[in-house]
Amino acid sequence: MANVKEFSVEEKLTSLVTLQKIESKLDEIHILKGELPMEVADLEDEITGLHARQTRIEEEINGVTEFIEQRKEAIKEAEALIKKYEKQSSNVKNNREFEAINKEVEMQQLEVKLAEKHIKDATEEISEKAVALDKAKKNIAVKEGVLSGKKGELEKIIAANEKEEKHFNKLAGDAKTHVDTRLLASYEKIRKSYRNGLAVVSVERDACGGCFNAIPPQKQSEIKQHKKIIICENCGRILADEELHSAVEIK
Repeated sequence: MANVKEFSVEEKLTSLVTLQKIESKLDEIHILKGELPMEVADLEDEITGLHARQTRIEEEINGVTEFIEQRKEAIKEAEALIKKYEKQSSNVKNNREFEAINKEVEMQQLEVKLAEKHIKDATEEISEKAVALDKAKKNIAVKEGVLSGKKGELEKIIAANEKEEKHFNKLAGDAKTHVDTRLLASYEKIRKSYRNGLAVVSVERDACGGCFNAIPPQKQSEIKQHKKIIICENCGRILADEELHSAVEIK
């Protein structure tokens, strides 16, 4: 770090301009990707949610199906009891026993009707859930198709620019080692403040190349002398003279 402090202001400015131009190249590659990475992530999250919904509906259908089977078993038991009571009714000794058996038969008949109603309602519920399940499956298929297309598009862009991106990432890493730690921190803070990522700009036509605010002649003279780091009083970007800025080329 001691060696970095020995760099002249001109060398520091050159390193900053170099870093800015490299990272601007990386920004161009990221712009090519556009919103695709975010769209892919959002689609993956949405599909995960749809799969969870599908699983939940399937579990609900299984639960209702199990309930129907239980009601069917209840009907069988009730019908078996009815037959048993009807058989007993032929051997009754008095009206009191006959009435008691009849009440039991009526109770079981009510149980059968209630179970049948439950089965009917549950069957209708399954039909509704089956429609929802079919809709969820179709939605998943559509979303997966869109996701596949987006992923393919993103992979093509990544493949086409992978070598170039690696190259510029390496250059950016090397360039950062030639910038004072505090100056680098300021550069990165300014860079994050603007959507175009420009933290270092040149003076063009007597104005800041970032915000286009006029730069006074005296200030322009100071910028050309390379005696200190000068920032734009309006936008806070680091200013470099056009000659120095143009001298830096990124291959």
